[in-house]
Amino acid sequence: MIKLHDKYFRPYLTEQEILAAVKKIAGQIAEDYKNETPVFIGVLNGSFMFVADLLKEYQHNCEVSFVRLSSYSGLSSTGIVETLIDVSDTIEGRSVIILEDVIDTGRTVKQLVHMFSNSNVKEFKIATLFYKPSVYSGEYNIDYVGIEIPNKFIVGYGLDYNELGRNLREVYQLNQNNMINLVLFGKPGAGKGTQANFLKEQYNLKHISTGDVFRYNIKNGTELGTLAKSFIDKGELVPDEVTINMLKEEVEKNPDASGFIFDGFPRTTAQAEALDNFLSTKDMKIDATIALDANDEVLIQRLLERGKVSGRSDDQDESKIRNRFEEYNLKTAPLQAYYNKQGKFHTVNGIGEIKEITTRLSKVIDTL
Repeated sequence: MIKLHDKYFRPYLTEQEILAAVKKIAGQIAEDYKNETPVFIGVLNGSFMFVADLLKEYQHNCEVSFVRLSSYSGLSSTGIVETLIDVSDTIEGRSVIILEDVIDTGRTVKQLVHMFSNSNVKEFKIATLFYKPSVYSGEYNIDYVGIEIPNKFIVGYGLDYNELGRNLREVYQLNQNNMINLVLFGKPGAGKGTQANFLKEQYNLKHISTGDVFRYNIKNGTELGTLAKSFIDKGELVPDEVTINMLKEEVEKNPDASGFIFDGFPRTTAQAEALDNFLSTKDMKIDATIALDANDEVLIQRLLERGKVSGRSDDQDESKIRNRFEEYNLKTAPLQAYYNKQGKFHTVNGIGEIKEITTRLSKVIDTL
C-alpha cells in the first residue's frame, strides 16, 4: 500500500491494464473519425496522462486542446462544478471528443454538455478512461469507455488525492477497510511505548495506554475516574466493565483514527473477551496481537540503566524486575492461547536498534 496525506491506498489497476484501455479507446475513435481531423479536448487536471497516451496511440490527424473544470475536494465531490479554463473558439464546425479521466456522478459531464451545446460544433462525443456506472445519473450518453470500475475513490495516472498521486503510473484504490487494531504485548523494558509511538504515526493509529487512561480519568475527576478510584482506595481491582467503558470513550473520541493500539489491556482472557465484544458493537475487531520478545537478562540490564535515570524503585531492584517478568509470563500465557486460537498472535524480536524493531513490526502489520 501507499500513503498519501492521511489515507492509505492499495494497488488496483496496473500500468499495462490502463494502457490497454487507452489503446482500445483510441482504436474505437479512429474507426469513427479517421477520415477527418477531430479535436480532442482533455479535461484538466486529471486527464493529462490519458490525453498524452491516447495521442500516442491515435495514428490519424487530430488536434488537441484543454478545458479545466473542478468539482472535487479531498475524497468527495463538492457538487459545484467550476470552469477554470474555457474552451477555445477554434472548434466551431468541428467534431469534438471530450477526454475525461473519470466519470462518476455526471456533474462535470452535464457542465461539458452545456458548454459545447452553445459552441456550434459539428458534433461532440465523450470518452472516459474510467467509468463508474453505479453512480452515474445516465442523463447523457458516454460514447467511449476504457474501464468500468466500482464507486471507489482512486488515485494515480493523473488522478489525485488533494494533489498527491497524479504522477503514479498505476492506479490505486482507497483502502477503506484499512482499520488496524492491535494489542501490543511486551515485558517491562521491551520497548512497547517507544514502538507504539512510531507505529501510531506510521499507520495513523491512536495509542491507548490503559495506565495513561486511568491516570487521566482519576486526575480529572471524571465519573469513571471517580468510580475507578473508589475501588483502588479500597484495595480492590477495578472491574473490567469500568476499564472497558474508559476504552470506549477513548475510541469514540478518535473517530478519524485508522485504528488503535491497545497497550496494557487486555491482561486476562476475560478482558480479551470483553474487548472483543465491545469492538464488535463498533463493527471493529482486533486484527493482531504482537508480543515484543526479548531475553530476560538483556531487559534486566536495560531496566537497571533506565532506573538510574527515571528513579523508579521497581527499575532499580533486580528481584522486583524478575517478579514482574514472572507475573507477565503467567498473565500472557493464557492470552497467547486465546489469540492463537483466532490466528492473531505474533511474536517479534524486540532486541536491536529501534528502527530495526519497527521494521519487524511493520512487516507483520502490512500483511493484515
